[in-house]
Amino acid sequence: MQKRKLGNSGLEVSAIGLGCMGLSYGYGPATDTKEAIALIRTAFERGVTLFDSAEAYGPYKNEELLGEALAPIRDKVVIATKFGFDFDQKGGQSGMNSRPEHIRQVAVAALKRLKTDVIDLFYQHRVDPNVPIEDVAGTVKDLIREGKVKHFGLSEAGVQTIRRAHAVQPVTALQSEYSLWWREPEQEILPTLEELGIGFVPFSPLGKGFLTGAISETTTFDSTDFRNVVPRFTPQARKANQGLVDLLGEIAARKKRTSAQIALAWLLAQKPWIVPIPGTTKLHRLEENVGAATVELTPDDLRSINDAVSKITVQGDRYPPHLQARVGR
Repeated sequence: MQKRKLGNSGLEVSAIGLGCMGLSYGYGPATDTKEAIALIRTAFERGVTLFDSAEAYGPYKNEELLGEALAPIRDKVVIATKFGFDFDQKGGQSGMNSRPEHIRQVAVAALKRLKTDVIDLFYQHRVDPNVPIEDVAGTVKDLIREGKVKHFGLSEAGVQTIRRAHAVQPVTALQSEYSLWWREPEQEILPTLEELGIGFVPFSPLGKGFLTGAISETTTFDSTDFRNVVPRFTPQARKANQGLVDLLGEIAARKKRTSAQIALAWLLAQKPWIVPIPGTTKLHRLEENVGAATVELTPDDLRSINDAVSKITVQGDRYPPHLQARVGR
């Protein structure tokens, strides 16, 4: 697996990371612990060194899982986790919270769950409108000074927030959604990150599974699957968006690769400081995703993909309104 550096920070990670959320949250029942640990360790054996978690995934269960899985190889991997929410007694999110004292509490608790003495990359999960971003960045700066954290990250932040945070504590990476069916970051986010020397970690690089070709308008999701409330995943939207998947399939067939591999390779080809973090619960999908790092897309390939995709208008919002309100601040 090739390595990449996240912007100017010097933080080197595998070209493709592993998004771990789906192992315990968001996409149906949690994966059996032994199977999840085996998958995480197999990812490392295949060259993956960036593992992405958050206290919100579970909550807490994902960090505990990662801590157990990575304990034997802790010094060889980069662990990213996130802060920024309160939780009720049932484990549901009860609001944003990026107050400095709360960030500190989360850091200490996450270190225990992750079985480590330092968090490699600590993201604010969503921008908190009630706390100045300067206070957030300053708190993480203190945690870095104290040796509890190595790098500061933001998730789904807008350009002005990124600039303000970066002025207080250099931002190593921004994590936001980016893929062939969500290209909004190209407008303002990517130029800003390039200017400031910040790495980009796209989540949902396979469109929450849609770009793999494994989901159709008739697919049904588990009752606990987040996609049930996503406008882009209504049967009507899936039917309307099938053209994009068909197109990817045609390109993949020509290259003797899979649709998922072409979608990931396209992301890797956009900038040398982009590191996608596809998630999966299946070993064969993990192998497929890791294999995308070896796909060579020529300038002609990239032109044909862009030309074809530009003719397709993706239907449906990527979040329901209450979640859309939390992004791009």
